[in-house]
Amino acid sequence: MIGVLGGAGTVGRVVVDRLAGRYELRVGGRDLERAAAVCPTETARPVRVDLHDPESLAAFCDGCEVVVNCAGPSYQVLDLVARAAAAAGAHYVDAAGDFAALEALRGEPVVDLGESVSVFSAGLMPGLSGLLPRLLATRPLTRLDCYVGGAARIGELSAVDALLTRGPGFGTPLVGRRGKETMPLAPLQKVALPGFRGKVHAWPFLSAEMDALATELQVGELRNYTVYVTESIPRALAEAWADGGPLERHVPAVVAAAEDDLAATGPYYTLLFQAVPRAPASPGPRRLTLRTPDSYALSGVVAAIAAEEILHGRVKPGAHLAADVLDPAAVLDRLSGDPLVTDVELL
Repeated sequence: MIGVLGGAGTVGRVVVDRLAGRYELRVGGRDLERAAAVCPTETARPVRVDLHDPESLAAFCDGCEVVVNCAGPSYQVLDLVARAAAAAGAHYVDAAGDFAALEALRGEPVVDLGESVSVFSAGLMPGLSGLLPRLLATRPLTRLDCYVGGAARIGELSAVDALLTRGPGFGTPLVGRRGKETMPLAPLQKVALPGFRGKVHAWPFLSAEMDALATELQVGELRNYTVYVTESIPRALAEAWADGGPLERHVPAVVAAAEDDLAATGPYYTLLFQAVPRAPASPGPRRLTLRTPDSYALSGVVAAIAAEEILHGRVKPGAHLAADVLDPAAVLDRLSGDPLVTDVELL
C-alpha cells in the first residue's frame, strides 16, 4: 500500500497517475471528493485526512508501506508527516522538503527509523537540480554551471516558499563557490541559454543543495543560477526582502509576477548543466539539458520514482535527500520516456 498525501494537488495527482494500476493506493486529502476524482482504478481509494490532525494523519499512515507527501507548504510541514510515517513503520518520500526538514527529522525528539527510509527533496528543485549534474562529474571538474528556471504558475503556498528561500539554511544570493569559499556573482541580464526561450535573466543563488554538491564533487568552481523569463519575479522578491515586514503580504505580488512570465512565453521549465573538465581531452558528457512544460507536475514523477526505488530496496535505510541516494542515470532514463519531459540532451 502506498499512501499519497495531497493526492488531488498538482504534484500528487501525477504521483497517483504514475503509480496507479501497479500498486494499491490510498489517496489522501482534506476534500474527499477531490481525492476521489483522481483515483483512476479500483486499487486507488480516497481517504479524508488532515495532516495537522495527529489522529487523522496517524490513521492515514497506518498500513502503508510508503507514504508520499505532496502536501504543503514545505516550511510548515517540515518533518511532521515523516515522523507520522516512521511511527507507523512506513517508508517516506517528500516531493518537496529540504535541508531544514531533514535536519528537523534528525533532531529532537529522536526518531528511530530502524530499517525504514525517509527521502526528502524528491522533486525538481531541490531534487533533480542536485541529482542530474552528477552525470557530468564522471571525471574531476574545473567548473560546473547550473541553470534552472522558466515560466510556471505560482500558487500562494509556493509563493511563500519562494519568499523564504533567502532565509537561514536555504542558501545565499549573488554568490557562487570557488574551492571552499564563496565568490560574488552578478546577475546575467538578457542572455541566450541552451534550452531556454529567447533572452532570459539568470540570478546567482548558492542554494544549500548546490553548496553541498560542490563539496561532494570537489568542483573547482560552481555557479548556480535561477532563471526567469522576465524581471517580474526578481523584482517582486527583491521588494519583499527589502521591506523587512511580514513576507506573507508580498504573496500576491509574487503570484502576479509569475503570471507575467507565463504571458511572455507560455509554461515551460528547463534544467541546464554545463561542465568543464580539468583535463580538456577527457571523455564524458559536458552538457545536460532537460525540458518540461510543468515543473510542479514533473516533481510528481520524481516522487513516484523515489517511492518505487524504495519499494525495490534500492535506497538504504535512514534519512536522506533524494539527490544523495537516487541513481542519476536510472532516473534520467525513466524521465526520458515520460510524457512530461519534452526534451533531453546529454552531450
